[in-house]
Amino acid sequence: MTDWRSPSVIWSLFLGLDVLILDRLHKFVQIDVMGWTGGEVVPVTPFFDYVLVWNTGISYGLLGGLSPEMLLVIMALAMVALGYWWWKDTALLTRLGIALALGGAFSNAIDRVIYGAVADFFHFYAMGWSFYIFNIADVAITLGVILLIFDAFRPRRDAGKQP
Repeated sequence: MTDWRSPSVIWSLFLGLDVLILDRLHKFVQIDVMGWTGGEVVPVTPFFDYVLVWNTGISYGLLGGLSPEMLLVIMALAMVALGYWWWKDTALLTRLGIALALGGAFSNAIDRVIYGAVADFFHFYAMGWSFYIFNIADVAITLGVILLIFDAFRPRRDAGKQP
């Protein structure tokens, strides 16, 4: 049973909720307040533009040919699986990684419901190379996956115990 007072629960819930709020606030200001509709480009540096691009796929535009409903089903299944993992694992690092991924995934899922696609804003490029365009939720998902990979390879205190 998960102890709702444990630091791993409190910190991970706080972090996941912060990601969700920050990404939603950013998108609200840019789309609903500033009125951006897509295609806007603001050059910031010689290697970075602030833009609005609508991503109809999942990561890197993958599965862009699927219907929005099917993408939501896939995302919901992934979020349920991550939620189950979060519930079962008690390690702080694991829960923080999952919370980052869930907060970002949930915000991008909200985009699909509200806009029919995910709003992406940050575009880095250099010397003919262009990195994919992403948003705050994508950064959180990526950081979450990095934490989970790091957590998977770190030594465990109970690794020598027999079941």
